Amino acid sequence: MKAIQMAAAGGVDVLQFVDIPIPELPSPNHMRVKLSAAGINPLDTKLRKSPGLFPNNLPCVLGCDGAGIVETVGENVTRFEPGDEVYFFNGGLGNEPGNYAEYTVVDQDFATFTPRHATMEEAAALPLALITAWEALLDRGNLLEGQTVLIHGAGGGVGHLAVQIAKQAGATVLATVGSLEKAAWVTSLGADRVFVYNDVEFSTAVLDWTNGRGVDLVFDTVGSDTFCRSFACTKVYGRVVSLLQWNCSAEEMKLARTRNLSLANELMLTPTLLNMHDQRVHQRRILEEGARLIEADKLKIKVSHVLPLEQAAQAHTMIEEGHTTGKIVLKIA
Repeated sequence: MKAIQMAAAGGVDVLQFVDIPIPELPSPNHMRVKLSAAGINPLDTKLRKSPGLFPNNLPCVLGCDGAGIVETVGENVTRFEPGDEVYFFNGGLGNEPGNYAEYTVVDQDFATFTPRHATMEEAAALPLALITAWEALLDRGNLLEGQTVLIHGAGGGVGHLAVQIAKQAGATVLATVGSLEKAAWVTSLGADRVFVYNDVEFSTAVLDWTNGRGVDLVFDTVGSDTFCRSFACTKVYGRVVSLLQWNCSAEEMKLARTRNLSLANELMLTPTLLNMHDQRVHQRRILEEGARLIEADKLKIKVSHVLPLEQAAQAHTMIEEGHTTGKIVLKIA
């Protein structure tokens, strides 16, 4: 089968378009899927440059997000049959076949049916971003109806889904973005107030908008000093959830302690890295709920670019340049 394989860490040139064997079913609970599309995530570019999660598993195929048609099922598979259209978060970390390929294998427990009316490209763009946004807001952040949330990087792949999930939860949504164009788009998704990074000091603007109270929850998808600067505009006893590592000053941490803030990480890879089967099933159920929202026209996924499989290196370059809105997808079949 055709696939994008990397044999060493490095720049985009390590992504090679090659022929490799079609993967065999590793257990009776697995099924083989003929992939139609694979989502591209910033995670993929980080793993390409420094595959710390799988240093002994090279060469490997990247790509955690996939959508396609079930081709073959193991003898214990009862949830699907050949011909079913499925999507999933699976593989791409070196220990399981990734999705930059014509075929992959996935445990039936971790896959679900693609949303009706969604294209394969849209389905492939969803898993990592949807699970991340859902876990950060609802599992880590405990966002409740009537509360106020600030979402940083709301124009990105995770951020634009987070805006919509928060609105579905009944929250008031404030957001930060990098341009007026993104501000208009995020507003169209339901955000109640959008701030452009370069136009305002967001913590002051948020305090002004909330009459000095601050927001109940901050969801940081940006990193750098954005996480630490958010303490000042989070209400006393509020919560701050980040996707990235933080390195706050002693003074900033003192502010967080004084305001009694709950600080949390969101790493949706944890169930995969630690082989937590039940938690991976929980993530599949998030995908099922996401599919229901899409089918009810209550959630939209923006696919900004669709490239052929052999242009995976170009897709990585586009992500690393940081100017894309929504998601980039590889079209496989």
